[in-house]
Amino acid sequence: MTGAVTHKNEVVQDPPFVQWLLSSPGAAWIWLVLRVWLGYQWIEASLHKIHNPAWVETGAALKGYWENAIIIPEAGRPSIAFDWYRSFIQSLLDAQAWTWFAPLVAYGELIIGIALVLGLFTGIAAFFGGFMNWNFMMAGSASTNPMLFVVAVGLIMAWKVAGYVGLDYFLLPLLGTPWRGITIQKSAPQAEPAAA
Repeated sequence: MTGAVTHKNEVVQDPPFVQWLLSSPGAAWIWLVLRVWLGYQWIEASLHKIHNPAWVETGAALKGYWENAIIIPEAGRPSIAFDWYRSFIQSLLDAQAWTWFAPLVAYGELIIGIALVLGLFTGIAAFFGGFMNWNFMMAGSASTNPMLFVVAVGLIMAWKVAGYVGLDYFLLPLLGTPWRGITIQKSAPQAEPAAA
């Protein structure tokens, strides 16, 4: 068995509640509420963008967002705290990436939202949603992003059961995972003793 071991050669275990929350099908109902709520947030955010030509046709909305984010004010703190991230956004501006990146954001948010509501590849959808939240926060947009990011991280950690009440109930057993799990041996039914 691999994992962290104490100096007394005891395997370090998660607390029982955490094991239940991240692995028990019974916890799926908790994750269902959080998953659908998060999915709804993504769908709602995407619809505002999809119906706005400045997002899906010209990308001007994203261009303006990036231009405001990279400004270093004379007094106070800049929106972007890390120079490497400011340079990254500047390189996107220099390449005029807003023209294709804005529709990618708008439709990506919609796909993430639908996948979360349906419980379709929940861990993957939550990862991409959390990655988008992280990027929004790195660019200086707090808003609801920290809360959405925390819920996304929870869904990523509970990927085995977060979509259990959803399409993952069918997909995960059908597709499996790229790594090997523990094989469970099913015992043969016990024969009834013959009547004497």
